[in-house]
Amino acid sequence: MSECIKNRYEFVLLYDVENGNPNGDPDMGNMPRIDPQTGCGIVTDVCLKRKIRDYVDLVKEGEPGYEIYVKSGAVLNDQHEKAYKHLGIKPDKKKPKDDELTKFMCQNFFDIRTFGAVMTTEVNCGQVRGPVQINFSRSMDPIYQQEITVTRCAVTKPADAEKGQTMGKKQIIPYGLYRAEGYISANLAKKTTGFSEDDLELFWDSLVNMFEHDHSAARGKMSARKLIVFKHDSELGCCQSHILFDKINVERISGDRPPRAFTDYTVTISPDIPDGVSLIEKL
Repeated sequence: MSECIKNRYEFVLLYDVENGNPNGDPDMGNMPRIDPQTGCGIVTDVCLKRKIRDYVDLVKEGEPGYEIYVKSGAVLNDQHEKAYKHLGIKPDKKKPKDDELTKFMCQNFFDIRTFGAVMTTEVNCGQVRGPVQINFSRSMDPIYQQEITVTRCAVTKPADAEKGQTMGKKQIIPYGLYRAEGYISANLAKKTTGFSEDDLELFWDSLVNMFEHDHSAARGKMSARKLIVFKHDSELGCCQSHILFDKINVERISGDRPPRAFTDYTVTISPDIPDGVSLIEKL
């Protein structure tokens, strides 16, 4: 594995959804998440991290150092026991955790190395704060939530056959352009997880391609549109992150007509980037 990253980064990811549900809210009948005060759509950081994990698991399946800690069907205590088995020790609630356990988990699980993890279960492997953090995504304009009725010709039970077609529901938005902002700390990478240059390139690749391997009827057409990266020339950085985020302006140009495509927006980047910061467009 390559050396630990030495530069701080911020990034902005623009992605859109067409006739789909980017992140349903189980407390609201799985309707797309929304800010009730503004009407803008919301996608949680957990939702995007799930897609990143799935992409990495797909492209690095079976490769040492790229296991996924949080994935469907995983039993976390079983994941922790791998560290104890590797070190030849048995879990014991009465004894303090060995830091070598946390180190093993970071070295072997990509998502722990990237996002961190709380591993203080009965089989304790400690906790670690990851260098990569992602904010909630927010749509550029208010979204229009729809619940679409669909018909189903197949039935579940023989007794339902006499009813003929039955009805179902799909929750969608016609269109939404979302903006996600994130941070990568070289200082945390060095002190905690060992997040490397190879990990960083894989992370950028996952942001660009994660939707391409996550298509479903429920999610509609989701696409990464732009990935803009700010690279500092030092570990601690050269300016505050919000100054860099403010350099990216997304403006709707469709007038009174509701946006229905990425071409209904323009994306401009202010040229006055602070000294010590490089702008990189990955997409």
